[in-house]
Amino acid sequence: MDLRIFTEPQQGATYDTLLTVAKATEDLGFDAFFRSDHYVAMGDSDGLPGPTDAWITLAGLARETKRIRLGTLMTAATFRLPGVLAIQVAQVDQMSGGRVELGLGAGWFAEEHAAYGIPFPKEKFGRLEEQLEIVTGLWATDAGKTFDFDGEHYQLKDSPGLPKPAQAKIPVLIGGHGASRTPRLAARYADEFNMPFSSVEDTERQFGRVRAAAEKAGRSADDLTYSSALVVCVGKDDQEVARRAASIGREVDELKENGLAGTPAEVVEKIGRYAEAGSTRLYLQVLDLHDLDHLELISAQVQSQLQ
Repeated sequence: MDLRIFTEPQQGATYDTLLTVAKATEDLGFDAFFRSDHYVAMGDSDGLPGPTDAWITLAGLARETKRIRLGTLMTAATFRLPGVLAIQVAQVDQMSGGRVELGLGAGWFAEEHAAYGIPFPKEKFGRLEEQLEIVTGLWATDAGKTFDFDGEHYQLKDSPGLPKPAQAKIPVLIGGHGASRTPRLAARYADEFNMPFSSVEDTERQFGRVRAAAEKAGRSADDLTYSSALVVCVGKDDQEVARRAASIGREVDELKENGLAGTPAEVVEKIGRYAEAGSTRLYLQVLDLHDLDHLELISAQVQSQLQ
């Protein structure tokens, strides 16, 4: 089971804070550092000192880390034109020496679009599908040839499809709860399917839909990696769990029901249930980015039991 650290910087984080967490992620043996792609805080957070851009952040981290994978859960298709996104991600992949992964979603948070003047179209899923075809098509275009696309939402003509990523193929992540269109898109474009913040039962059900869609598309279901994203709150004892839950404004019982919370033994047991449902990778949503002792505990007493 791969463990990856997943952050939500829109809730309030500087680049320096994110760099500190990314370096701890690398030093403590975790597989990857991922971040959300949002511009406005959610819930009760004031979001201070303000948002950081996902791909600018990852570009900086690409130069200041050496081993960990870097990516987004999920970049919003509404935020960037697909040709520009393909350039940005390919460049960051070069900067990292080939360690980037692209999670791409339709976009959903209307308030942040309004706050920063970003168009929020009614039809978002069709745009996502075209973006996936364009981004992957540009990367796959042989040097010296051009890429054309004539869709409902985007048109490209005589694109050189440059620059090329350092990797032969940047892994693409697709995720979500949709019962039909999401599995179909994953079957066509994804290297990894992610089920976010869901029960073991719902996760297993959705993985089954994606596997069936892959087989229907003529692809082996085992070609995809299946992963989960869950909030994490681990303590060496009940008192420490309660303290960490309080620091992120959550209740222990709710976290245990909906995330990975409790002592290391409790968390390892629940991870085993997700493994039985088909997850081979977990994105641990870390909400207190200043509590590096939390990461150390997870590394020493949870990750060590999953090797």
